[in-house]
Amino acid sequence: MLSPTEIVDRMMSNDTMSQWLGIKVNSVSPGSVSCIMEVRSEMVNGFQIAHGGITYSLGDSALAFSVNSHGIHAVSVETSVSHLKPVKIGDTLTTQTRELSLSRKIGVYQVDIFNQEKVLVATFKGTVYRTGQEWS
Repeated sequence: MLSPTEIVDRMMSNDTMSQWLGIKVNSVSPGSVSCIMEVRSEMVNGFQIAHGGITYSLGDSALAFSVNSHGIHAVSVETSVSHLKPVKIGDTLTTQTRELSLSRKIGVYQVDIFNQEKVLVATFKGTVYRTGQEWS
């Protein structure tokens, strides 16, 4: 079986969306992967704040990396995001993942997203299905 870091590296090498977003992996441990990214000018909406899909996508990537780091293929079945503070061009966003529940088939995670000032700007919650197939 692959190590958590090897799994996340393999996932990232094929994840063109995370690459386009400029997501970098900060740290990896089983069930918790921290990611970082900078908000670019093409990521904002007409209000000059980050489009909601940006924090959503960052949270979704952190979720995928976190749950798969256990060594079992997993996919999301339900996700949501709450936008708490505006995110601006140049902000550096960092994720912190918490595994709320994990069973043989289902996992529930919360991904908190902070700006460079350590202010919580969004919280992402995801429920995942674990297929039982090992990463190899």
